[in-house]
Amino acid sequence: MNARILVIDDEESICEIVKYNLLKEGYEVDTAYSAEEALEMDLKPYDLFIVDIMMEAMSGFDFAKAIRSGEDTEIVPIIFCSALNGEDDTVMGLNIGADDYITKPFKMSEMVARVNAVLRRTELARKAAAAAANAAAASPANTDQLESRIEYQGLSIDPNDKTCTIDGEPVSLTKTEFEILSFFLTHRNRIYSREEIIRRVWADDVVVTTRTIDTNITRLRKKIGPYGNNIETRLGFGYGFKEKE
Repeated sequence: MNARILVIDDEESICEIVKYNLLKEGYEVDTAYSAEEALEMDLKPYDLFIVDIMMEAMSGFDFAKAIRSGEDTEIVPIIFCSALNGEDDTVMGLNIGADDYITKPFKMSEMVARVNAVLRRTELARKAAAAAANAAAASPANTDQLESRIEYQGLSIDPNDKTCTIDGEPVSLTKTEFEILSFFLTHRNRIYSREEIIRRVWADDVVVTTRTIDTNITRLRKKIGPYGNNIETRLGFGYGFKEKE
């Protein structure tokens, strides 16, 4: 069955052109001209929401918060589409739980590529979760296979339950932030190019821009407090985690 997408934007012309191009890709597409209209719909059948941010009454951010609190919609991917192009806006959108962020004006070829990538990534995650669940059901837990904690001073990550702590206090990280931090902590004192980071952290079929890397690392620095200073930037080269006295 083809993925079903809901496009939410208070500009009818944008809704229609996005709908037209996604229909050509074989997707099932519906539109709503406000967040309030969308929330009155049955949202359970949708596989993706494409949401404008600056709408008249309820913003796209508020819509995302509403569906992230719903049991039936909390894991449905979201792509924000907005004229807001500041780093703080992108970070806020991703922190709310968006899977991607596209700035207006955009090319439809980019929109289609982002939609394809998000839906592929979601499908791969579902298959991986199903495979893991089947494997766990088929065989008893083997504690010999547990991985050791990765630690640097008071910063610690547990690769088994995917948690991060600082001085014993939990730190909330997205999956991407956790994977980047894991990579950095296991490959310290070397600068890696953005292309190397993409190969180590993202799946091969995921479309990732350098801006996505920069945004995730900016968020990660803020979340790990004093250890954010250990993530160093080398202009023209990339990033790395450096041990400091």
